[in-house]
Amino acid sequence: MNLHPDLSFVALVVHASFVVQAILALLLVLSLWSWWQIFLKMFALRTAASSTNVFEDEFWKGGDLTALYQRASQARDGGGMDRIFSAGFREYSKHRKQGSSSAATMDSARRAMRASYQREIDLLPTSGCLERSGES
Repeated sequence: MNLHPDLSFVALVVHASFVVQAILALLLVLSLWSWWQIFLKMFALRTAASSTNVFEDEFWKGGDLTALYQRASQARDGGGMDRIFSAGFREYSKHRKQGSSSAATMDSARRAMRASYQREIDLLPTSGCLERSGES
């Protein structure tokens, strides 16, 4: 008589019913898929942060904004900041050519940038963690 049954994890799984084995297999697959998604999102956020830093460095150098706009609007792999800046600068330029008042020009540029910002947030894989108060 064996008074010490084998209680190792492998033995328990091997001797479990088919339903229990199927549930454990499903849990294992879903766990691996979850980790895959976590790493994909981490890499996407790291890429977005890097792109933002590159654009901000260029913007705050104080160079010609028209040249920056040209580069940002032509960049195919540009980040979200490029697109937000391009939307605001395009709107600003349009209103300045029309001779709109400064207040109307700035309000229109802010609206364009806010709309572009919201689109960029929606495109990010984990949008909720990036929004900071006062930026909406």
